[in-house]
Amino acid sequence: MNTDKHRYRNFRIRYKLLRNILSLSILICVNLWLIFLSSCSTKPTDMRTLVPAETLVYLETNDLAAALQPIVDAKPFMEAAKRKPDLSALKGVQLAVAVTGFETREEKLTDEHSVGRVQPRFVAIADTHAWNSNAVTFAEKKLGSFVANIYDSEPTVEKTDKNGGKYFTWTATDGRKAYALVIDSIIYFGNDEPAIEKCLAVKRGETDSILKTGKVPVTDRTTLAQGYVSTDGIAQIAALAGLKFASEAADESEVQSAIAGILPKLIRNSITEISWTSINTEKGIEDKYTIGMPPDITAVFAETMAPGDANTEGLNQLPLDSTSVTVYNLKQPQIAWRSLLLIAQKAADPVSGQVILEFGGLFFEPYGVRSPEVFLSAVGSTLITTKFGADGEQPVVIASVTDPNKVRSSFLEGLKPDKEPFGIANVEHWTEADGDIAAGFAGGSVLVGDNEGVTKCLDEKPNGGFRTTPNGKLFDKKNAAVMTFGIETANILRLVEMLAREQQGDIRSVSTYFTETRFTKTGIDRRTTSDFGLIGSIIAQLNGDE
Repeated sequence: MNTDKHRYRNFRIRYKLLRNILSLSILICVNLWLIFLSSCSTKPTDMRTLVPAETLVYLETNDLAAALQPIVDAKPFMEAAKRKPDLSALKGVQLAVAVTGFETREEKLTDEHSVGRVQPRFVAIADTHAWNSNAVTFAEKKLGSFVANIYDSEPTVEKTDKNGGKYFTWTATDGRKAYALVIDSIIYFGNDEPAIEKCLAVKRGETDSILKTGKVPVTDRTTLAQGYVSTDGIAQIAALAGLKFASEAADESEVQSAIAGILPKLIRNSITEISWTSINTEKGIEDKYTIGMPPDITAVFAETMAPGDANTEGLNQLPLDSTSVTVYNLKQPQIAWRSLLLIAQKAADPVSGQVILEFGGLFFEPYGVRSPEVFLSAVGSTLITTKFGADGEQPVVIASVTDPNKVRSSFLEGLKPDKEPFGIANVEHWTEADGDIAAGFAGGSVLVGDNEGVTKCLDEKPNGGFRTTPNGKLFDKKNAAVMTFGIETANILRLVEMLAREQQGDIRSVSTYFTETRFTKTGIDRRTTSDFGLIGSIIAQLNGDE
């Protein structure tokens, strides 16, 4: 069973996957943000009128300088950067990205091994509000250089007069192509010529724009950027999600086939659309994700995932320097877990539904729990999870106990009471024979999970635990069903290198984020407040290996 535990540790249906797909679609386009363009005075364009209604994924910002300014103003950025970049040249530059499809292909690495590649078919539309000559020069020189970098070779370029503007076609040595069309101050840039043609059909009034769908609202002055994933987009992303998780979850073809078959159905049948907006607040950049779901699912979740009376006393058990903390605040955790399984079972076919029920418990095994139903029926409404270790492979869950005997009976079979005294007064300690998993009963609470992590939480904390820190107090007086605090370090230096080019000595900064998730009558409302936001995360990926 330990082998299964490690195989399925990363098998989680997360919104993160959808965020990564969104990020992938605009990685190339962010480069447009970093180039100086001379501006002429024209009124803003409604970018929604430039892309087709059948767009799968749509993102836009009406002012690139405004979207980037909160990132370079953030304290972690200013601590790490030698100087703050001047973004005035980007003021008023608008950008929209339309993903019209996804292309999958198999790339052979050796005679025996190959890897699957996913390429979004996209168009990035930038209204530079610049003179046409400047826009043409930018396309020819800057985009040409960028295409050479992404293709890792000097492509051939063909420049023609077409569709009322200057048309560029770059061809790499391996046959890949990129295209750009400059009409007045607007640049169309993408990797799929038919996608550009679809946008031009919208411009000519031959087909509807995404504005006509009513799904993308007009941006107001407080919105830094916004995005939307359509129902058809969800369906295509679901198929990609199945392939991704199948390839990462296990080596056996039977397991991979099961995951590739089940996961897309779960996503398609439980999520209808996703909207995203980004605004600047006094506490940082707030990214709001609104996840639409079918009415029968939202009706269940609005009831079973309703928040309870949060009891965050368990945060006192966490070390002061905790870097990853999640609080689940649910009226009835057992009912909430049961509803998740039933909804997942309903969204799948009968055979897949049975697999979900059988394997659902694997999510709890890293925490030392064999029977989630029993465990959740014997604890209070608030559960706190944390992770230790560089890769978060040392999870611990903390909960108040309402029925100690039931909790004990829910543990993994190998988890047994210590024969020797534990060394900390008034603590009942349990361990596995191999020492990987442990549990402790202390002060009316149970702590169970990674042995080393449980020990850290059980150690006395004379100066108070994580709850006494400013980050711990973020959880106070919140009524969300799920709340998560985390610390991130990798993106800061990547952002500094991309936007400011030079860091300030050996100064090391950290950025934080806090996420609140609520289940409503229309779907899921998820808000993340952070130093750099989703936009910063996307830009950082341009300078990373992830």
